[in-house]
Amino acid sequence: MDVPRELTPAEAADRLAIRELFDGYARCADRRDAEGQKALFTPDTLFAVHMDGEGSAPTYVLEGREALTPVFADLNRYEVTTHFNGQSTVTIDGDRATGESYTLAHHLFLEAGVRMMMIASLRYHDTFVKVEGRWYFATRKLFVDWSETRPSTATH
Repeated sequence: MDVPRELTPAEAADRLAIRELFDGYARCADRRDAEGQKALFTPDTLFAVHMDGEGSAPTYVLEGREALTPVFADLNRYEVTTHFNGQSTVTIDGDRATGESYTLAHHLFLEAGVRMMMIASLRYHDTFVKVEGRWYFATRKLFVDWSETRPSTATH
């Protein structure tokens, strides 16, 4: 177990800003704010999705902020989504940082007239860069650890 250590005010501010980046990504996804979500990335970002988990080849790789548009717009096929962000670890080195974060993503949709729920356990491996005092995703690798789809009994 890591021993807690005292943070400088600057490091604490950077850690909070990076956590807000994680949370902003999830909030934009749930609000279908693709432009807001894209704005969290550097213009030359790299985004890779590994649908078969860590150690698998990427299912797809997107290069550049504008290439993210169809991925974020694809969330529109769901009636509603809710992303719960869990634990995260971040290592900061000046204006660069790396991190890993966990998310449980819930997606409700209709399939043949039946309301369905897909739950996915996601992990992200990220590289961050601080530009003009603001943190951005420079690379984001999404790993699907597991997923389950089943009928939903939700009424809303």
